[in-house]
Amino acid sequence: MNRDEAELRDLFHRMCAAWTAGDAHAYGDLFTEDSDYVSFDGTRARERAPMVESHDQLFRGVLAGTALVGDVESVRFLSDDVALVHGTGSVLVAWRSTPPKGRLTRNTIVCVRTPVGWRIAAVHNGRVRPVAVPPPDSVPARLARTLVRLSARFGLGRAGVTA
Repeated sequence: MNRDEAELRDLFHRMCAAWTAGDAHAYGDLFTEDSDYVSFDGTRARERAPMVESHDQLFRGVLAGTALVGDVESVRFLSDDVALVHGTGSVLVAWRSTPPKGRLTRNTIVCVRTPVGWRIAAVHNGRVRPVAVPPPDSVPARLARTLVRLSARFGLGRAGVTA
């Protein structure tokens, strides 16, 4: 592992530590001023200040006493000064010792080198909830194709639009 990868892994762990300390300002200091933050529910905060404000409210409210636990899955350098980090994490409430099933989140994090070290420029969180894709000959797939044909026949929705 090279020095930059070690620093990026440390950045991820400092992010978890700041969350666990309930310190929205320390959490925000790990991000660039113009960062983008997409929460697991799809909410987007543009720029550091609104993200810090929302996390401050969360840390003093419904997420008081929580810990952010997780680890880095991979680091890929897109250039000398830009890295793509994938990690997994979960918010652990005070009365639990392990995260509940179904609460694992995958983080896609874009990090940039700044004069003060690596910082997070963008993060997108999404719940890990794999969906089984039915095979083409399954009942759900056959039903979907039937609905497409019926929609086209009756001129409904996108299937009813001709180019």
